[in-house]
Amino acid sequence: MNRPRTGHEHHAARRPRRTTPMTARVASQRRFLMCRPSHFGVSYSINPWMHPEKPVDGALALAQWTRLRDLYRELGHTVEEIAPLPGLPDMVFAANGATVVDGKVLGARFRHAERTAEGPAYLSWFREQGWSELLWPEHINEGEGDYLLAGRRLLAGTGFRTDPRSHAEAQEFFGVPVTSLTLVDPEFYHLDTALAVLSDDEIMYYPQAFTPGSRAVLRELFPDAVQATAEDAAVFGLNALSDGRHVLLPESATHLIGELRRRGFEPIGVDLTELLKAGGSVKCCTLELRGR
Repeated sequence: MNRPRTGHEHHAARRPRRTTPMTARVASQRRFLMCRPSHFGVSYSINPWMHPEKPVDGALALAQWTRLRDLYRELGHTVEEIAPLPGLPDMVFAANGATVVDGKVLGARFRHAERTAEGPAYLSWFREQGWSELLWPEHINEGEGDYLLAGRRLLAGTGFRTDPRSHAEAQEFFGVPVTSLTLVDPEFYHLDTALAVLSDDEIMYYPQAFTPGSRAVLRELFPDAVQATAEDAAVFGLNALSDGRHVLLPESATHLIGELRRRGFEPIGVDLTELLKAGGSVKCCTLELRGR
């Protein structure tokens, strides 16, 4: 039987939780794979951001990418590089090249013909570097574009690129739970354009990029998540990378930057506007190498 709350109990029930702003953020050293944009350009269109008729400044793209790489190193992270191949202008988006968990490498199989050669190129790099647990996938998946690790759970996107059948393939290979999330807005065609992992149990995301069911799942898993505005999402503010303390994201995502500061993170704004012409930013350029 319910009993009435006392005044003290009622006050305690309404008291705001002291959560993330009081948390001491600790960065963990990470290992990344990146690909220099030596052959970057927009010569075809496979997402709404790509307009081949608009010029791309290759020198500026390289300078912006180099600044991102150098920032990672300044923060104490290790950055390895894969050699870019002619004819693969999107190879700079290393996050799409594979998914790596516990030293296991799930190769990427691209949906569009323009990018299909990237998957074997990245898998060859891992083989040459001595990674032994490699899987060439049966179903289409676009690497960490649609697979984001949050603690011991893989958040898995589908709707535009990655085949939902690949989610079971990833779960069986990695041996971690996989949670499927469906995207509905073609401007946010990969999961990493609509959601970023901040820590093992914290994310930020743009709710309108997901189906109602996927939004409900995210609310259940991450009730205190940072929710991005339409303005944040439009500048690719969610295509970000966190080391647990520092969050690198587009500098024009001002609302997200403020929210991150309030929660004790140290946001670092970067400018990757040339690469955004192909629909990519911080996270797209960065594949995390986890364990071996």
